[in-house]
Amino acid sequence: MDEIRIGIVGLGSRGALGWIPLLQQISGYRITAICDPIAALHERALSKLARPNEVKTYTRYEDLLADRNVDAVGLCVRTEEQGALAAQGLEAGKHVNSEVPAAHRMEDCWRIVVAAERTGLVYQLAEQVRYAGYVEAWQRMVAAGQLGQITLCEGQYLHYLSNQSFQNPRTGEYYTPSDGARSPDAKPGWLHRMPPIHYIVHDIGPMLRVLDDRVVEVTAMSTKSPSYYHPEIAAPDMQVALMKTEKDAIVRMAVSFAQPHPHQDLHWHQVIGTRGSVEWRRSTREMPKLWLADEQMFDKADVDWRYERTDEPAAARGSGHRNLDYYVHVAFRDAVLGIKPLEYDLYQAMDTTAPAILAAESIAQGSKLMQVPSFRPGPTRPAGQMPTL
Repeated sequence: MDEIRIGIVGLGSRGALGWIPLLQQISGYRITAICDPIAALHERALSKLARPNEVKTYTRYEDLLADRNVDAVGLCVRTEEQGALAAQGLEAGKHVNSEVPAAHRMEDCWRIVVAAERTGLVYQLAEQVRYAGYVEAWQRMVAAGQLGQITLCEGQYLHYLSNQSFQNPRTGEYYTPSDGARSPDAKPGWLHRMPPIHYIVHDIGPMLRVLDDRVVEVTAMSTKSPSYYHPEIAAPDMQVALMKTEKDAIVRMAVSFAQPHPHQDLHWHQVIGTRGSVEWRRSTREMPKLWLADEQMFDKADVDWRYERTDEPAAARGSGHRNLDYYVHVAFRDAVLGIKPLEYDLYQAMDTTAPAILAAESIAQGSKLMQVPSFRPGPTRPAGQMPTL
């Protein structure tokens, strides 16, 4: 195999306007099918294809999975069934590259793991922030011991997306909360009721890369439901998780979708150790910060770290999310074609997904402390077998 015949599933803005144009620019891919249960979205997706007549269209996921001209699935959906769809793709013999989060239920996490182990197919969680220039810089600093023993890591994803909480199931059109509440055609979508904390994957993933660590226990708290700012939305305004890692670091992560926040900078991170700290910028008018205890520094210094990488190839520029989307698709391509194994592998994807699911479960149980399992095979769970729960 010298190219991946891929089917794009989910033709909202991320699939139709993000993945489809980009995959036509990266060598090694050929889009052979598109799929969305909302047939009205097919036309926009087809208009973004260079050779639309060579691409099959499907409204049923099962029909796409039965297509022998599809080697892999690009899963660009936002649904409670996201994890089940990924597992179903693997079970049908397709490699899977899935948008975040990987799943919304623990049983779906295990189903993905077992299916990937049994089939030997590639599963990747398409999280792009982990490829950011500043994330790699921090990871190297931590690995070199420049920050000492890491004691605290913080992150947040505050993304005001209330306008995607209601959708017309026939046309795919989104409504604002006020319009959605008044329109007879609008139906509440998954974002309307999804626990916001499920989306910490975008921030815990990059930070676990920095720490080279995994979460072992988690607790969480939430503001009340529905949203204070948009009472039409069932999801709460803010959820915060507090975690402990295997290497004894404390991690705090916060997520919000329903309350206003500046759109220019959705992510914020900080890593504090016994010998220094690093911090992402608080606004676009500021710079990231560095302080080292042993380097005669009386205050934190500005450092010109960015999402963009100093070593980015020309092909990455304009690929989306500060040029980071390119690295996600190259990593998946190289793994499927046998060029290079995934750095962000199946088990690391679940290391970032499970704490988010269990954080929501902790909230539902009055902030109960939850234990996070390891998904790696071992003496008590051979590869390809479900765990004994």
